[in-house]
Amino acid sequence: MQVAKYSANGNDFVIFHTFNKKDNTKLAKELCDRQNGVGADGLIVLTPHSEYDFEWDFYNNDGSSAEMCGNGSRACAHYAFTNNLAPSKMSFLTIAGEIKASVDGNMVESELTPPKILDRNITFNNKCWWLIDTGVPHLITFDADIENFDIEEARELRNKYNANVNIAHVKNESEILVRTYERGVENETLACGTGMASAFYRANQEKLVGSSAKLYPTSKETLYLGLNERTITFKGEVKKVFDVSYPM
Repeated sequence: MQVAKYSANGNDFVIFHTFNKKDNTKLAKELCDRQNGVGADGLIVLTPHSEYDFEWDFYNNDGSSAEMCGNGSRACAHYAFTNNLAPSKMSFLTIAGEIKASVDGNMVESELTPPKILDRNITFNNKCWWLIDTGVPHLITFDADIENFDIEEARELRNKYNANVNIAHVKNESEILVRTYERGVENETLACGTGMASAFYRANQEKLVGSSAKLYPTSKETLYLGLNERTITFKGEVKKVFDVSYPM
């Protein structure tokens, strides 16, 4: 089986396409294993769809399914375009809903599903947290020390609210630093697109940033987020790392 390894701002993914839609939980665990497989944060499987350019199934590296992944949406859009599965401007179906994306060289922009504020009054360890759904649920606070991410606190919150956990620092009206603990990976990752979107959206709602901003995850790469009339846009560079034949 031929698969591709992609990196999108520190998040890495194994991607392949097939005509057969099935449960790939076991395969996701195997492929994403960093010691015995290809190694990745997640597996993305593309299948045909009658109304969209394609449909995806997304698996975290522990085999669990996720509704949406921001960086994954950009990586799979690049894969789909370069493999002639979709035009440069495309739409595809996720569990969270329709995602639109456009590819320009290695720069890919996707439109996330419309954000939903689920709770803006969570207090935990003397910090104010918002719970926002940007395709998947994210807890976000601006009260934590960005240089010292408390992983045990993040793990406790993740289990209590079944959400990803983000700490962020608004540098100025156009720049935000973000660190994310991701469900399914069960640790901090180098980047999380929907996590950055949640930080940007909260900052915008609190009038700390305008309708666009640069965001910097742990990988230190630059992501460009904005608001249009419908939802959050999310743009950045993706990198195809390699193709490999994986034994079945």
